Amino acid sequence: MENLKKSLQKSNCNEKCIHMEITEGKVMQDPEYSIQILHKLNDMGILVEIDDFGTGYSSLSYLKRLPIDTIKIDRSFIKDLPWDEEDIAITKAIIALANSLNLNIIAEGVENSEQKDFLLEHGCTKIQGYFYGKPMIAE
Repeated sequence: MENLKKSLQKSNCNEKCIHMEITEGKVMQDPEYSIQILHKLNDMGILVEIDDFGTGYSSLSYLKRLPIDTIKIDRSFIKDLPWDEEDIAITKAIIALANSLNLNIIAEGVENSEQKDFLLEHGCTKIQGYFYGKPMIAE
């Protein structure tokens, strides 16, 4: 944590420009320790995102205690939208949960216009995936 603080000070980087992602599964390996670390990041002004949400057996009692800014819906729930009834129900529930907790929501793995349209229609306006672009090299 000290190295991170020093790096931020040295670089003069605005902390709000830094988003740290941690997978839900990693958080749930040791939730109490994770909460402590995430609070430290939050106190530094760093935005925290929970990646692969819905895959790590998260407890809602822990979710409400996590100092996070964003939930990223795992692509496993997106890939069969808008045709699979279970994925529809889960995705809508995650969006509603994030909205009720005043969290940002990002959908991962969007590959077609039907998925994009479904997400936008249900209030998820931040979308990642091949629909918008494939991974590129830095150059």
